Amino acid sequence: MVKKTAKDQQIIRMAQNAKLAALSLALVPTKTKNKILKHLAQVILDHQDFIVKENKKDLKAARKQNYPKALVDRLVLDDKRIIEMSKCLKDTAALADPVGDVLETFERPNGLIIEKVRTPIGVIGIIFESRPNVTSDCIGLCLKSGNAAILKGGKEAFYSNKTIFKLIRDALKQTEIPYQAVQLIDSTDRAAVHIMLGLDQYVDLIVPRGGEGLIRFVAENSRIPVVKHYKGVCHTFVSDKADLAMAVDICVNAKVQRPGVCNAMETMLVSERIAGEFLPIVFEHLTAAGVEIRGCSRTRRILKNKPNKADELDWTTEYLDLILSVKVVKDLDAAIVHINTYGSRHSDAIVTENKSEAEKFFKSVDSACLYHNASTRFTDGYQFGFGAEVGISTDKLHVRGPMALEGLTTYKYCIRGKGQIRT
Repeated sequence: MVKKTAKDQQIIRMAQNAKLAALSLALVPTKTKNKILKHLAQVILDHQDFIVKENKKDLKAARKQNYPKALVDRLVLDDKRIIEMSKCLKDTAALADPVGDVLETFERPNGLIIEKVRTPIGVIGIIFESRPNVTSDCIGLCLKSGNAAILKGGKEAFYSNKTIFKLIRDALKQTEIPYQAVQLIDSTDRAAVHIMLGLDQYVDLIVPRGGEGLIRFVAENSRIPVVKHYKGVCHTFVSDKADLAMAVDICVNAKVQRPGVCNAMETMLVSERIAGEFLPIVFEHLTAAGVEIRGCSRTRRILKNKPNKADELDWTTEYLDLILSVKVVKDLDAAIVHINTYGSRHSDAIVTENKSEAEKFFKSVDSACLYHNASTRFTDGYQFGFGAEVGISTDKLHVRGPMALEGLTTYKYCIRGKGQIRT
């Protein structure tokens, strides 16, 4: 038997405490949870300057390590983002509480009344990189849905995560919510993740958020169920029946607005019937925004070999940068085949004025989120009106797309009788 280290013991105690706290948290009324979430939102605002100060330590270290621009962007906590963090907690408080919802009621011939009731999952382990706002977002969602949370952030956001967590944890000590319902593993050692992934007797679900390497490591090593997406290779197909001005706006937004996130467009597909007209226009807008185009042979012919040549690897690459793969396809059917072959089942869009095309796209593309005449950048819990998200799932069980309050619940059957016995 392998002797457990002090770090092992510490993480095990965290998980045990979270499990006990989850049982108490399940009894906290909605009104109380909402009041406390609003209080936490104010705590974040009250300590805005301190959070920015600690975040600067992480930014300084990131720049010293020459981290990619996309990662540094996700790491930044400026006044605007801190205000958004606070608003996210307030918005979560304003949402309907799913816990206790009776999903279905039916009566058996023997008189038993069976209710299917929504209930918290229990203890949620969240392993994430870069984005320190995840700390408050996920704590808010977990508490509202009656779940305890164990957070493990990345080393690149060490000071930011620790600061936000401590502010929230200290604030909870003065409330009716058990403060041990939120835990933070502040070790920068990946071995700590390994320990956490083996605690299936205490932790009920793992949600990894970060690069594909981290997520695959979690999925391959966890004894606990995992909800995940590996990467976001998102597509936009511009049909020959599209409003081309609209298509330009959508494609530029999907690529440029924030390129370092999982719902940014990575491949643009264009119908051959309008490629000659559309590509020069959109190319001008994209290159003006600093986007590097990697095109198929037909794209390069139309654009007089200005773009770099795309190879097979480009169709499966999540750039998280101002780089875009472009392919001219025969028609909608060819676009659907390409997306289902090379895509990551995350978010994909069609731009068309033809409703039948849009419906075929919706029925045929196997992705968590599908868009008609809109940017893929809307795949986000906040944008969906969910308050925030714990993560985006491309799995098919038990939740898909932005995972928020309902995704953090399961159900149980409550059976009411009058002395019935089985014969």
